[in-house]
Amino acid sequence: MAESIITFVIIFCCGSVFYGIGIYASKIEKPMGFWSGIEVKASEITDIKQYNKENSIMWKVYALWYYLAALMGFFYPIFAFILMILSCTLGLVLLIMNYRRIEKKYKRKDEV
Repeated sequence: MAESIITFVIIFCCGSVFYGIGIYASKIEKPMGFWSGIEVKASEITDIKQYNKENSIMWKVYALWYYLAALMGFFYPIFAFILMILSCTLGLVLLIMNYRRIEKKYKRKDEV
């Protein structure tokens, strides 16, 4: 039982970091970047508020997979482990693909 509690706390904290990023994205005035160290310029985004809203939702949904894995850890530890592996691998790929979709949707097109 102690292992389940420790696992729950660790996974829940990981999910909370991602959820916190989602909250931050919903409150920030400038465009939210995805990659570390890469700044998205406001002049490159057509609708900053909507762009950040979609980023916020993306991060919060990603966090939900971690919360679900944390809760599953009490009842089905092996499924929680599998969900964590999927969240950290396939989930990350889906996160990147979703961000690129958002970026493509709101990035200004160069006028020729």
